[in-house]
Amino acid sequence: MDSSLNADLPHLWLLRHGETEWSRSGQYTGRTDLPLTEEGERQALRAGEVLRGVQFRQVLTSPLQRARRTAELAGFPGAEREPDAMEWDYGDYEGVDSADVRAKNPSYLIWDDGVPNGETIREVAARADRIVERVRAGGAGNVLVVAHGHFCRILTARWLDLDPGEGRHFLLGTARVCTLGWDKRTPAVMSWGL
Repeated sequence: MDSSLNADLPHLWLLRHGETEWSRSGQYTGRTDLPLTEEGERQALRAGEVLRGVQFRQVLTSPLQRARRTAELAGFPGAEREPDAMEWDYGDYEGVDSADVRAKNPSYLIWDDGVPNGETIREVAARADRIVERVRAGGAGNVLVVAHGHFCRILTARWLDLDPGEGRHFLLGTARVCTLGWDKRTPAVMSWGL
């Protein structure tokens, strides 16, 4: 990726946290504050290799330990804690295997059906919108957000001025790096899942 493209505009880099026991098993992990697995720590170190040499004017992280530890291992121990970057509050589905939810309701999609007694997708999108606004208001330069799978996908949709439910189209593995920027003056995905 040519970092000189649209150098007068802000670029938003995303890093999903490394593997946890629940991300490996497929359990919804919103606010439960799980540590990284050993593999998750290795993934975070590899993500740091991808990010090496990129200059960031700001690095934000979810306050949850899996994101903070990923930021540290990737080379950003001083990342600013950003509560708006927390994962979706899954309510009654917290800790539940997503396959179990679909076994009871085969047509279930979190993007359409939401979660009982948790955040709505619109509430998650409102948090993402505040981050997008903050990044864009800060002017030119790179900003890194270390956060969570569903949140990063919704954040991507909102960067692109899409409905938050369109985040369903942006699969994102653990400790993967993405760059959001511009096609001339149109918000665009510049790289995905490195």
